[in-house]
Amino acid sequence: MTFFSEWKKDLSASIVVFFVAVPLCLGIALASGAPLVSGIVAGIVGGLIVGLISHSPLGVSGPAAGLAVIVLNAIGELGFETFLVAVVLAGVIQVVMGLAKLGVLAYFFPTSVIKGMLAGIGIIIILKQIPHALGHDSDPVGDMEFVQPDGDTTLSAFDSMMADLSGNSILVSMVCLAILILWEVKLTKLGGFFKLVQGPIAAVAFASAYQALTSLYAPDWAISPEHLVSVPVASNFGELRDMLAGPDWSAIG
Repeated sequence: MTFFSEWKKDLSASIVVFFVAVPLCLGIALASGAPLVSGIVAGIVGGLIVGLISHSPLGVSGPAAGLAVIVLNAIGELGFETFLVAVVLAGVIQVVMGLAKLGVLAYFFPTSVIKGMLAGIGIIIILKQIPHALGHDSDPVGDMEFVQPDGDTTLSAFDSMMADLSGNSILVSMVCLAILILWEVKLTKLGGFFKLVQGPIAAVAFASAYQALTSLYAPDWAISPEHLVSVPVASNFGELRDMLAGPDWSAIG
């Protein structure tokens, strides 16, 4: 099997992973108290470098939501730069373990534990997305590139969201959910275009087109900016260095 032998399937899958990974990298970086751009860098390293050197036909690499609390505490106690040193050392240890063929240690962990952990993470992600689907988000802090945590837990957000219901967000959420279900249940069975293009791509394309058109022709129907994903952009290496330096949490009241 050559590197590009399955490029058609890999292309459509990579687009889906990209659309999922970008907001996930930003969200976990935010939850971990790290600069948002560090999440983008971590996603690029995990997606490109790890995939190239692993020599595995299947691989999952990316931000781990379960470690956000640990990372947040580590950054708070060590500082962001010292934490990065610890991450590099941990990476070196992982590489050494890989060269020593110590991956067999994974066989000592029951699959039921792994499946339970993944199922739990999936349930948490679904619960976390419900308030956002209905229009509830944290409030931005000034003009900074991150938002201040609103103090809501997974369940308490359900009370807060009732005061922030947004008809536009609900409309887009319901249509995208319908596209995903219809694509999986009916359209993929037709083959051809519907099998090549994944349902999440169609849902993202609809949401993007909806926002672009309504912003131009029907602003009242457009989703307000606070509900949109903001990707940090650096115009030069100096700005990138400042982004990677981390936010000044002491400036937040």
